[in-house]
Amino acid sequence: MWRVKPLDAILATAEKKSLHRSLGVVQLTLLGVGAIIGTGIFVLTAEAAQKAGPGMMVSFIIAGFVCAVAALCYSELASMVPVSGSAYTYSYAVLGEVFAWLVGWALILEYAVAASAVSVGWSGYFVGLIEHSLNVTVPPELANGPYAGGIVNLPAVVIGLLVTLLLIRGTRESATVNAILVAIKVAALSAFIWLALPLIKEQNFQPFAPLGTAGVIGAAASIFFAYVGFDAVSTAAEETKNPQRNVPIALIGSLVICTVFYLLVAAGAIGAYGAQPVFGAGGEVLAPGSMALTEQCASLTQAGQQPLVCSKEALAHVLRQIGQPAVGNMLGLAAFLALPSVILAMIYGQTRIFFVMSRDGLLPGVLSRVHPKFKTPHIVTMLTGAGVMLAAAFLPVGKLADISNSGTLFAFLMVSLAVMILRKTNPDRKRPFRTPLVWIVAPLSVAGCAVLFFFLPHDAKLLFPIWSGVGLVVYMLYGVHKSHVGRGIVEVPELDPNVPPTSAGAQPMPGVEHPPGS
Repeated sequence: MWRVKPLDAILATAEKKSLHRSLGVVQLTLLGVGAIIGTGIFVLTAEAAQKAGPGMMVSFIIAGFVCAVAALCYSELASMVPVSGSAYTYSYAVLGEVFAWLVGWALILEYAVAASAVSVGWSGYFVGLIEHSLNVTVPPELANGPYAGGIVNLPAVVIGLLVTLLLIRGTRESATVNAILVAIKVAALSAFIWLALPLIKEQNFQPFAPLGTAGVIGAAASIFFAYVGFDAVSTAAEETKNPQRNVPIALIGSLVICTVFYLLVAAGAIGAYGAQPVFGAGGEVLAPGSMALTEQCASLTQAGQQPLVCSKEALAHVLRQIGQPAVGNMLGLAAFLALPSVILAMIYGQTRIFFVMSRDGLLPGVLSRVHPKFKTPHIVTMLTGAGVMLAAAFLPVGKLADISNSGTLFAFLMVSLAVMILRKTNPDRKRPFRTPLVWIVAPLSVAGCAVLFFFLPHDAKLLFPIWSGVGLVVYMLYGVHKSHVGRGIVEVPELDPNVPPTSAGAQPMPGVEHPPGS
């Protein structure tokens, strides 16, 4: 179980798939901005406000810093091992099979659960859009899970089903469509900033951190989700001119640009409308996504109050409340159009991880079967889609994002450890990009990921070790006996002609490499 997959065998893929170095620093920075910006700020603003109030502005800075140091570590391994299944593959080559399995198992939380979170976020904007623009009201029982007094979040299930069917059929976003969706997201958020910032009221920022430092860091742990996608820059290292210079500039540059963008959006929402958390009748703290918060929000709504933290379409809600209903509907339309592409990217990424693990023998071979007509891994796509729909039907967006972050933080922590271990065990290996100040940056990344994990909600922290324990049982019952490396088979699965194409055109996510830019 401690065996490693030879790095030379993995690198054979990169040598046979060498890419032309054509990306400059400006292109690479814009690529990163396009991949990062959008999803988290649309769907998690209310959750962050309930944990930190106006202090969520500091939360964005903390999450951005942890992402920056993690990204610098990620870039070194991405440039060394630019093949599919990256975080899983890195761990297999450096830390051993059991750690690779745990990373791959954790990535299920990252991808599939994140797809569920975005599906729920999309549902909130969809329901608000048709209600305010078409006067069509979706019954609350069918627009919310049990956590919010409903039965099932039907719109979230439907969008998950549609995206799954598209992926089975082999739908790919074109670069043009991708660019248009990025432009829609950026334009919508820019309009929000333009309209909200002039209406800022200083009193809306007081108290700044009503739940203290713990609330601010807790919000950072949740909105870490808003930065996932930065590895678009990391995984493009092989295509970058002068990667040693351009990759860190583009990484830090794109993260700084997105952090400033997020801060402006947060400042506009807080200053123009207010973002204080909602407390219980006795002054107790109410957790985001809890039934108690839902009931308190219902009481406030009946009393004519509509706090930001009670909205499922926070940014559109702010615009409507400050006298810009038409622009609020346009922002809702932007989320409606752009977020499905993110769901597609996440489900696609999950199926790709499953596929590579199956080809390594750690999961049953049926998962790597390719549809004879569509040439897609249809079985694993159907299973992943079913899991996404199930979680989206019954769980709130904040809890889903926290669960997703637990898997992401673990994967990034493993990658940071792998960088340090590989520097000691294989110092002469060619590195197109080397993490600067690695013995400062990598430990900061490990510590940052560990701290954010510690400040996740209790249920997310508790679920992760249980999930990992279940994964170890599965590994001991199946993977440890069927592993190709254990059986002396060290071929590189990515070179198999039956491997489904990796050019989905969707937003890359940590743990899988495919063309960036959503």
